Amino acid sequence: MARAAEHSVLARQGTRFRPALSRPERTRVFVVANQKGGVGKTTSTVNIAAALAQLGQRVLVVDLDPQGNASTALGVEHRRGVPSTYDALVDGVPLEEVASPSPEVDGLWVVPATIDLAGAEIELVSVVARESRLRKAVHGHPLVGGTDAGEERFDYVLIDCPPSLGLLTLNALVAGDEMLIPIQAEYYALEGLGQLLETVEMVKAHLNQQLDVSTILVTMYDARTRLAAGVAEEVREHFGERVLKTSIPRSVRVSEAPSYGQTVMTYDPGSPGALSYLEAAREIAIQGAAS
Repeated sequence: MARAAEHSVLARQGTRFRPALSRPERTRVFVVANQKGGVGKTTSTVNIAAALAQLGQRVLVVDLDPQGNASTALGVEHRRGVPSTYDALVDGVPLEEVASPSPEVDGLWVVPATIDLAGAEIELVSVVARESRLRKAVHGHPLVGGTDAGEERFDYVLIDCPPSLGLLTLNALVAGDEMLIPIQAEYYALEGLGQLLETVEMVKAHLNQQLDVSTILVTMYDARTRLAAGVAEEVREHFGERVLKTSIPRSVRVSEAPSYGQTVMTYDPGSPGALSYLEAAREIAIQGAAS
């Protein structure tokens, strides 16, 4: 109850009422990916981003999914014609020109995705170094980098990928330094993960040696079932310390929030889902500081 009340105050009145977490020495660029649909990938992206911002970090979310669900949840416009990731990828528009602040959370910016992005893979086929377009855009942002980027620099960039292993996801894997993989606590949790990890190894070998699968997040966890506990245990056996101690429970409030153009962090800050994402975000930040 006390944690729920504290987070409700934090969400409504801002980070000035809580000591902020230490900022990383340089911008941490996360790719949030899993080609299996329905695992809570976009939900985890937007809620961890909002939680990090509430914990005093400066965060940029890059929506790389043509469906634009992350843009919806963060309350930014993403109808056709709005400056978006499509403009950055295809036309080379600087990322700072297509990013806008989220109206719901201070310290959080969003590069929205529009339906135009669906055609980007075809348009990029003949482009030289097409798999590096997003990396160039992200690392070309003046607020991405180390102390040389100034006090206003972003602490985290989170890239939300489509549920596929196409050219858009490949661009994200080349752009990122770290990877966050959400895995649902259900029977087929690890199915298809081998293909994703093979792709990651291929990218590391040929395109981005820095990429590291640093974080695994168990989502849709139902503590009442033996199955969920068994899946979580299996995931921990596979990935060890990379699995966050915090699991995200199944929650109606988490599912409802995007229909109001919000994350659960502001929609219902005292709910179990919001508190779990807050703890997960804190773990990510502390792990990064430790390494």
